[in-house]
Amino acid sequence: MEALVSANDVLFVLLGAIMVLAMHAGFAFLEVGTVRNKNQVNALVKIMVDFCVSTIAYFFIGYCVAYGVTFFSGAEVLAAKNGYELVKFFFLLTFAAAIPAIVSGGIAERAKFNSQMAATFLLVGFVYPFFEGIAWNKHYGFQEWLIATFGAPFHDFAGSVVVHAMGGWIALAAVLLLGARTGRYSKDGRLHAYPPSNFPFLALGAWILPVGWFGFNVMSAQSIQGISGLVAVNSLMALVGGTLAALIFGKNDPGFVHNGPLAGLVAVCAGSDIMHPLGALATGLVAGALFVWAFTLTQNRLKIDDVLGVWPLHGLCGAWGGLAAGIFGLKALGGTGAVSAGGISFMSQLIGTGLGVVIAFTGGAIVYGFLKKMVGIRLDLEEEFNGADLSIHKINATAED
Repeated sequence: MEALVSANDVLFVLLGAIMVLAMHAGFAFLEVGTVRNKNQVNALVKIMVDFCVSTIAYFFIGYCVAYGVTFFSGAEVLAAKNGYELVKFFFLLTFAAAIPAIVSGGIAERAKFNSQMAATFLLVGFVYPFFEGIAWNKHYGFQEWLIATFGAPFHDFAGSVVVHAMGGWIALAAVLLLGARTGRYSKDGRLHAYPPSNFPFLALGAWILPVGWFGFNVMSAQSIQGISGLVAVNSLMALVGGTLAALIFGKNDPGFVHNGPLAGLVAVCAGSDIMHPLGALATGLVAGALFVWAFTLTQNRLKIDDVLGVWPLHGLCGAWGGLAAGIFGLKALGGTGAVSAGGISFMSQLIGTGLGVVIAFTGGAIVYGFLKKMVGIRLDLEEEFNGADLSIHKINATAED
């Protein structure tokens, strides 16, 4: 691989990084369209600053934790292979930065801005790359053990588990430690609805994300030679499946419809390179239905105030994607069997997915639990009532001054 890297590969990975970078605008508009007006500015600024903090954490710490590579050599060393290692870092950074972007949607409207920036640094610098290194760089002998025991490694081509499930389960820990928004549930447990503040923005975010997702999935090949049209079509079919299932099971609710494609795409990431398009469609259909069911369950019965439903969308659909790769990737069900990746085993997928969930939830609980004890992670009642730390109210007050 090292000798085969070309300028075309550099451009290929760079374009992938730019497409995934654009997805962060999707995260931002999805959140802005969902939260109340008073918190829209906070959401926009949070996503932007989260990405910058993630860059610092991943450049100095996270990338080294995952891949053992540092960037403290001379410029002539970094420019080798047309700077391929640098654009690879950029590409994988956009994945890492998706973790706080996912978490942001769950903790919206009551989390302290500065505390979240600290959490972002710790998550991207340590928690996320710890599992990333296990899954994608064979750390600690885990993949070798799976091969020896079940005949195949844990396969996650584009991050159903490594990125999405990690983000979703970290978010669940944060949401549980934060508690519900003030007024969300009455004393008798009744849900007070907070409808989306700007549906066109929500829909815009839901369109931007799938467009960038084709860079997320297809460019995960990380070389021109590895590119596969199968990944692109499987992504499309999962998108369609997720949308239609959300439409049917969500009873035409527009919020569910616009999250349906995201559910399907989250789920297909892991096996997009090995499934038949019909398997990808089935994966998306299950993911769309799973999202609607789990979102309704968490909000109405479990009283978990996950604002954008990131645990159902990313945590559960991501975990389903890890398992789906071990089902629809099998040759018996039309898949390729992941021959180039060392085969596919449902048990390896189950154990690898379970490990990712445990690391994510435990890591999230440690990070947010530590910050809650040391500096606090929740706004006081007055700040929450008027809007989060960075709110439209403060902008208006500044303009009046």
